[in-house]
Amino acid sequence: MAKGAAVKPRRGIRDAEASRAAILQAALDEFSSVGYDGARVDRIAEQAGLSKPLLYDYFGDKDELYKAALREAYVQIRAGEEELALDALTPEEAIAALVMFTMTHFRTKPWFITMLNTENLRQGSSVGAIGDRREIQSKLLVKLSDVLKRGAEEGVFQRRAEPVEVYLLIASLCYFPVSNRYTLAEVFGFEATEEALNAHARRATEAVVGWLKQKG
Repeated sequence: MAKGAAVKPRRGIRDAEASRAAILQAALDEFSSVGYDGARVDRIAEQAGLSKPLLYDYFGDKDELYKAALREAYVQIRAGEEELALDALTPEEAIAALVMFTMTHFRTKPWFITMLNTENLRQGSSVGAIGDRREIQSKLLVKLSDVLKRGAEEGVFQRRAEPVEVYLLIASLCYFPVSNRYTLAEVFGFEATEEALNAHARRATEAVVGWLKQKG
């Protein structure tokens, strides 16, 4: 009996975690597709394969669900960056890996950019209420700070740049061709294919690394 009693809570925890993950992904899809105002909780529950009352049990209301989904968007990209093992790469390789990951994440998870666009239209009203928002981002900044420090110590990087400055440059270069892929296709004939975006990421890497190698 004791052994069986120990197994059931663990199964319950796994089920709860799976349900929360399903709700959050469905919420990301819904909010990024139709925005905050157009999103419907019943559609999110249906896509997650769960009941609407259960969804409310987990997240309370639509606003809390949106905030949780927005937090999840940040958690997922930071978790992906953690897997890059930047500390095992040379400074230049680390920058290249981060640029390519950022581009790939933006390309394969377009809801990330759309969620950020939605939140900026809302003037950051929900992201500011995420209590651990800065802690979530700090993991990347710590790793990037180490890359820049090693680059300076090895004489590879001459510019004294802050981690936030470098990430803003990387994110900006990767963001535009994905966020504006439809207008770029119509106006300039630029098709945001995997090959084209990877080529852009390589050019972005050259730009970032070249900037870091300059004194400033």
